[in-house]
Amino acid sequence: MAQPERDERQRLRPAPLLFEPSEAAADPEHFFDLESMDDPKELLARATELTLAFRAATDRAVEFQAVAAAQLADPRRFDRLTPADIAARAEWTEDYAKKMIEFGRSLLSDPAP
Repeated sequence: MAQPERDERQRLRPAPLLFEPSEAAADPEHFFDLESMDDPKELLARATELTLAFRAATDRAVEFQAVAAAQLADPRRFDRLTPADIAARAEWTEDYAKKMIEFGRSLLSDPAP
């Protein structure tokens, strides 16, 4: 059941996240130029695109975290880390680190097409 959900997310191509210029990012009122939009329809559309893009980026980053955790915990590595060590590095609880290691192992054993 998780596989069709992943395929669905991959098909949805939200707007790309564009990095803001450093001077714009330093202004706390500035957020991807949304504050300058006057048309509420345009604002809703762009804010929705950004929401979807951030969600997709978060999901993808979590998958990379899980893969890295699984690789770091791999018993074949001479320098493998314990779940507690991984948790400390990632600022997770040890239980969450164990779940992420397992999730990463599942991603490594069954890569998406």
